[in-house]
Order: sequence, then C-alpha cells, then structure tokens
Amino acid sequence: MATTIQTISDSVANELSKGLQGRVLHPGHADYDAARALWNGMIDRSPGLIARCVSTADVVHAVNVARLHELPLAVRGGGHNAAGNASCDGGLVIDLSEMRAVTVDAEQRRARAQGGATWADFDAATQAHGLATTGGAISTTGIAGLTLGGGLGYLMRSFGLACDNLVAAEVVTADGAVVNASESENADLLWGLRGGGGNFGVVTSLEYALHPVGMQLAGLLVYPRERARDVLHFYRDFNATAPDELTAFAALMTLPDGAEVIALVVAWNGPLEEGEPALKPLREFGPPLADMVQPMPYVALQRMLDDGLPHGMQVYWRSDFLRGLEDEFIDIIIEHMAQSASPLNIVLIEQLGGAVARVADDATAFGHRDAAYNLAIIGRWGDPSEAEQHVAWARGLHAAIKPYARGVYVNYLGDEGEERVKAAYGAEMYDRLVALKNRYDPRNLFRLNQNIKPTG
Repeated sequence: MATTIQTISDSVANELSKGLQGRVLHPGHADYDAARALWNGMIDRSPGLIARCVSTADVVHAVNVARLHELPLAVRGGGHNAAGNASCDGGLVIDLSEMRAVTVDAEQRRARAQGGATWADFDAATQAHGLATTGGAISTTGIAGLTLGGGLGYLMRSFGLACDNLVAAEVVTADGAVVNASESENADLLWGLRGGGGNFGVVTSLEYALHPVGMQLAGLLVYPRERARDVLHFYRDFNATAPDELTAFAALMTLPDGAEVIALVVAWNGPLEEGEPALKPLREFGPPLADMVQPMPYVALQRMLDDGLPHGMQVYWRSDFLRGLEDEFIDIIIEHMAQSASPLNIVLIEQLGGAVARVADDATAFGHRDAAYNLAIIGRWGDPSEAEQHVAWARGLHAAIKPYARGVYVNYLGDEGEERVKAAYGAEMYDRLVALKNRYDPRNLFRLNQNIKPTG
C-alpha cells in the first residue's frame, strides 16, 4: 500500500458512478488494492478512482469525466507494462479487465477481442478452431498493450508481429467519440495503432487476422553458463540460415536450483516431421544439460514461461534492438551477467527477421524492422530495499552495450524520456505520429504512456 493516497472529490466520483454500468473502486474499497496492483511490483501507484468498465459506453463516460475534470488518466488492459503505465497517482484508471470476450470467425480467419482480453483468453478461443496469431510469450499479458506497441512473439517470423495482424479496431478518442479504424475507414488511425502505443485513445476491441497453427515443437535447451560464449556463437551462426518456421531466443539466467545457465528457447511452427531435422543441429550441439524440446499445443507454448515471470516481482527493464551479435557484445553480456547480484536477473535475446523484416518500413508505426535481434535486460528481485544495486546493474549493462544498439522496442521502454521514445520510431515516423496525435488527442489526455507529444 502506498503511504499517501490522493483522492478525487465526491462529486466527481458520484458523476462517474452514475454513468457507469461497471463498478467504481475508490481508496478503501475492499477490491481497491488488488485492482491497482500491477505485474511489475516495483510500481506502487494509488489512483484516486478505478473505473471497472464493462462496455464501450462505460469507457466513453469515463473518458469524458477525465477530460472534463482534467484528471490524470491511465488505461489498464493486462497490467503487464514494464514501466507501470497502466496506473497513476491521484487520477482515474480505466480498467478493461472485465471486457475480455473473444469471438472467432473460423471461415474468414478473423477474431474480434475486447480490449481487456489476455493472450490466454485469445489463444483459448482461436485454438479451438486450430487458429492463432502472433501474441507475446507470457499468457497473462494483455492483447491490447502488446499489439499497440508492436507485439513480438513466437509466431512473428512466420506471420509478422501482432500489430501486422491487426486489421481493425474500435477506439474511444479523447473527445469521447467512438471511432472505427480499418484499411477502409480511418486508415491513418489504424496505421498509428500498429505500433504507436496507447497515444490515440482507449482501444475497446481489436480484430486480428488468424492463421492455421497446430502442434509446436518447442521447449528449452539448457547449457552450463561456462559454455555461454560457444553457445551464443553457434546460435548466431545457426540463425543466419534458420527458416521462418523457427524462432529461437537465448537467455542468460539462473535456475531455481542455483545453476547458472544459458538457455535457448525454441519454437517450431510447422509440420512436426520437418521440425525434427530443422532443430537437430541445435539439439546436438553440446550436448545440452537438459533438452526439454517436445511437441506441445500452442496454448502450452504460450504458458511455458509464465511461472518464471510471475506477477508482483520487483522488475527493472532496459532494452535495445541489435544490429547483430558481435563477439565483443557477447563478451560484455557474459561479463556483466557474472556480476549480477540477483539470481533472478535475465539477459534475453529475441530473434527477429523472417516475416517481421518483410513488412515495408512505412506500412506500420513499428520502426527498425531490419534489426536482427531485440535485447531485454531484465533486473528482478524480491526485496524493495535492494532496488539501488539491481537498477545500477541493469543500467550499467545497458550503457556497456550502447555501441551495438540501434533503436528500441517501445513495449520494453521504461520511464526514459522523450528522446528514447523518438528512438523507437526514427525521425520521419515520429513526425507522422505527432501529426496523428494532433488530430486525435491534441491536448494529450492520453499521456500516461510512451508518449507522442502533440505539437501544441
């Protein structure tokens, strides 16, 4: 519980309650603390009110109240954002967690999901028809936040990013209007939603293109940390010719038993009989300490890492796209991981390329499609009093790899300032996003995000 809770006047709270079909949670409500808690336990914010919306009309009303009374406004889908942008101090949180319905048109290979749905909700509905779309690596993540920032996931090399598969959306804009965005209607807004984050309104529903997705050949290959250099050199060379059906991530980490390891997280999205020979070089290199690669349903793959990244840990992220995996870069991350004071820290390398790189640079608001990898430096610990040393470790490693970085993934940004947000897009794309912001949110009501600032 935060030490200070700011309040919103009773008259504003009553105004919000009278027009809302869902519930309004205020400080002191039995559900308030659970509702304000985020995935990142390092973020401890106390909103004045939480609007648990159950419909688009509820969202419209909450947006209007926030605008009219000039309240700080945050939007919560899954609450997984590393920077904690799903909450605020003293303002209003629009909570979509009770808007999670997913409907599937199997014949047209389309799915429509409400803005509070998680990937667990979405995958369960689409896999009932043998279909899926690219969607993250932790099943409790909200679909909206991940998609609006781009959306990396196991299927991205086959089908592109989550945002590449977004074909339409319903958005409540800053003036309380309900706007539909698609290729044929408000196409400029759809472009901005495909990577521009939550800058243009509250996305109350999202429609995705789906693809046939069956059993996956997936799991972890685990090697002792002393072999990390050899493993990463092999991983780099192997990826140079890897087929689009294969996505492989690498993680420097510590197992629950204290063993310091490097793990390859692999996922083959194709016929299983073709996956075995494709993965054979990876599985025979070493050999590994543990080979946990096996056939599994896609929903099991999506849940595979959930327990390792639980809700409520203290988490501090730094991230960058990488032009490649140079020898010097590999040496730096191994050296810094050896200096890690927390056994929970992770250095994660996510392979890009494939269908991600084949989308035109100006087709969406997602920059740096030609990057080879994405790096996530994930500092994690349990005791809040230890924050200083663990934050310093993450920042030190991030500074050391700067010569090898090129831009940043907006979903992995913390509270790093305007220049880092610009680095996520590049100058030309950022200017286009500013023009869109000027049109849909000129007063920057939606500013508790990786903010695109309007001109005014």
